[in-house]
Amino acid sequence: MKKIIFFITACIVLAAVPVLIIQKETTLAEGRTMLLHLAPRDPRSLMQGDYMVLRYRMAREVPNDQLQSKGTLVVKLDANNVASFVRVHKDEPLAEGEYLLAYRKRGELRLGAESFMFQEGHAKLYDRARFGELKVDKKGSSVLAGLCDSEFKSIKPTRK
Repeated sequence: MKKIIFFITACIVLAAVPVLIIQKETTLAEGRTMLLHLAPRDPRSLMQGDYMVLRYRMAREVPNDQLQSKGTLVVKLDANNVASFVRVHKDEPLAEGEYLLAYRKRGELRLGAESFMFQEGHAKLYDRARFGELKVDKKGSSVLAGLCDSEFKSIKPTRK
């Protein structure tokens, strides 16, 4: 009986992983681009190599007393796709030009990915990052697509 339960559990896990990957890939391919202003960050970890802890300025603008442990925010995008906080979503219809962005509250407010890994030796390139580039689906789930500079351009390492 234990072998059957183990086998069924293993099958469920093996089936769930590709579904999650497909969902994230679909969001990357079809999601709306949102740029979130980055707050100060830590650029290095000796254990993990080069990476950047991401904190978003918008997280400071949201009144924490209104938040559940997870939910969605309503944001508006400017001409450069930079998102700004409008209100906490309470299942009301969205106005034109408003979009959802999912959050989690674990101590502090977390919007999207919390770290960005990059190849060793590229830290100076990412020092100029000013925005996190998120791809966001209609429900507000996001995937970090990259980082952008102050001119809203994606930062990509050049190949030698």
